[in-house]
Amino acid sequence: MLDQDLKDQLAAYLERLQQPIELVASLDDSEAARELDALLDDITALSPKISRATGDDPRKPSFLIRRAGTQVQVGFAGIPLGHEFTSLVLALLQVGGHPVKIDEALAAQVRALPGDYRFETYMSLHCQSCPDTIQALNAMSVLNPRIQHVAIDGSLFQAEVEARQVLSVPTIFLDGVEFDAGRMSIEQILARLDTGAAARAADALNDAAPYDVLVVGGGPAGAAAAIYAARKGIRTGIVTERFGGQVLDTMAIENFPSVEYTEGPKLAASLEAHVRSYGVDVVTAQRAKALQPAAQAGGLVGVELESGATLRARTVILAPGARWRQTGVPGEDTYRNKGVTYCPHCDGPLFKGKRVAVIGGGNSGVEAAIDLAGLVEHVTLLEFDGKLRADEVLQRKLRSLPNASVHVNAQTTGMIGAAGKLAGLTFTDRGTGEKRELQVEGVFVQIGLLPNTDWLKGAVTLSPRGEIGIDDRGHTNLPGVFAAGDATTEPFKQIVVAMGGGSTAALSAFDHLIRHSAPAASDAVAA
Repeated sequence: MLDQDLKDQLAAYLERLQQPIELVASLDDSEAARELDALLDDITALSPKISRATGDDPRKPSFLIRRAGTQVQVGFAGIPLGHEFTSLVLALLQVGGHPVKIDEALAAQVRALPGDYRFETYMSLHCQSCPDTIQALNAMSVLNPRIQHVAIDGSLFQAEVEARQVLSVPTIFLDGVEFDAGRMSIEQILARLDTGAAARAADALNDAAPYDVLVVGGGPAGAAAAIYAARKGIRTGIVTERFGGQVLDTMAIENFPSVEYTEGPKLAASLEAHVRSYGVDVVTAQRAKALQPAAQAGGLVGVELESGATLRARTVILAPGARWRQTGVPGEDTYRNKGVTYCPHCDGPLFKGKRVAVIGGGNSGVEAAIDLAGLVEHVTLLEFDGKLRADEVLQRKLRSLPNASVHVNAQTTGMIGAAGKLAGLTFTDRGTGEKRELQVEGVFVQIGLLPNTDWLKGAVTLSPRGEIGIDDRGHTNLPGVFAAGDATTEPFKQIVVAMGGGSTAALSAFDHLIRHSAPAASDAVAA
C-alpha cells in the first residue's frame, strides 16, 4: 500500500511512540476495505508498539487508533491518505503518547471541559482545509477521552452524505447535530463548547502590555511584517482569526521564487513557525472590530476585537487580507454550504456524478471547471462578460471537454433550492434578455476577492473598492498606522508581493518608532 520511501519516513516517526497502540479495524469485502487492510498491515509492521485488532463499527471500512488499555482513541472512516496522511501520522503519535504540541493553558482548558462530546467530521482527501479541523478534534480527543472523534471520507460514505445533506467539507456534527462547517482551530471549537472562554480570553488580552508593533492579519503580508519587526528586537504582536489567511485555501503554489511547488497549508505552517521562532506574541481566533487612532487611545493606536478586548500599540500594521467575493444574488446565503460553495478542490468530490455550475470566467473559474469536469456529470461555466478572461490555453482545454459548456453574457440572478439544499440557479442572457434556469446541485463561485476592510470604514482612507490607501512605504493616512497585502491599493495580489509589502510596512513602522522616540532638538542641545 505504501511505497518504500513513505514506509521509511513513517518508521522514523513511529520511533517516537511512547506507549503501545492498537489499530482496531472494521472491514467488509469492498475494494476500499482491502486497501485499508493493506495500509494497516504496513503500519503495524513498522513498529513493535503497534498491534491489530478486529472491530464491529457499522461504518466499514473504518478503524480506531486506540492507546492500549485506555479510552484514548481517534477514528477514521475511510483511508486517510492524500491531504489526510499527516492527520494519520499525528494521530498515531499522539495516541501513542507523543505530546500534543499546543499551549499548556489551551490543553488544560480542553481537559477541563465537562460532559461527553461525540464529533463526526465529513472530509475529502482532496481538501486542504480539512486537515486543520481533523487534527484539532483528534488532539482534543487525545487530551480528553470524553471527547470522541471520527473523520469520515465523504466520497466513501455517499449515503450518509446524502442523508445529512453534507455539501461542503469539512462539515462537523456534534452528537448527531450539525455543529459547523469550514476550517476550525482548537481555539474556535473551544469557544463554542466553553461559553466562558471568550470572556476570559478578552480579560487576558485587555491586560496585555502595549506592543511596539501590532500586526492585524496572519497571511503572508502579516507574517512577513511580524518577522521583520521582531528581528528589530521590539515587542511585536500579531492578531488574526486564522493564521495563513487566504493562503490556506490555495491548492498549488508554483510561482514562489526558489520553491518550485508547494501548497497553501504547508506555506502557512512554515510562516507561523517562522513567526513564532522570533518570540512574537501570536493571538489567534480573534477578529478585529474597529481601529482606534492614537488620539482616541491615549497616544497609542487601539485595535478593538469582537470579543470585547482592545489591544494597544505604538504602531499598527494592517494586513487583514481578502475573502471570496459573493454574487450577492437571492438564495446565495440560504444555500451556502448546501450546494453553494467557493472551493472546488475541497468540495468537488461531494458532487461526483452530479450537474454543477461555475460562476466566473477568469483563470480560477476556468481551472475550477476543468477540475470538476473530471468528477461530475456535467459542468456549466457562466461568465458575466462577453468573453472569458482566462488564459487561452485554459480556455482551449475547457472547450475540449465533452461534459463542459460555457455561457458568456450570463448574469446570475438567483439560487433556488428544494428540501433545504440547492436545486439550481437562474440567469439572464445579457445579449438577448432571455431569462433561463439551470438545474444543478452545486454552484462554485469564482469571481475574485473582496478586501476585509469593513471594520476600517471611517478610520482610514479606503478606495472605492474598499482597499486601504497606502504610499510606496506602506503608510496609511493615519500616523503610526501602516498596511500591506491584498487589502491595500497594491495592484498585484500575489503572495510574494504581499510578503514584500509586509516587510516594507514593518521597516517603515520601525523607522516611525525611531523618529518619534528621539529627543526633541532643544533637549538634545541642552544635554
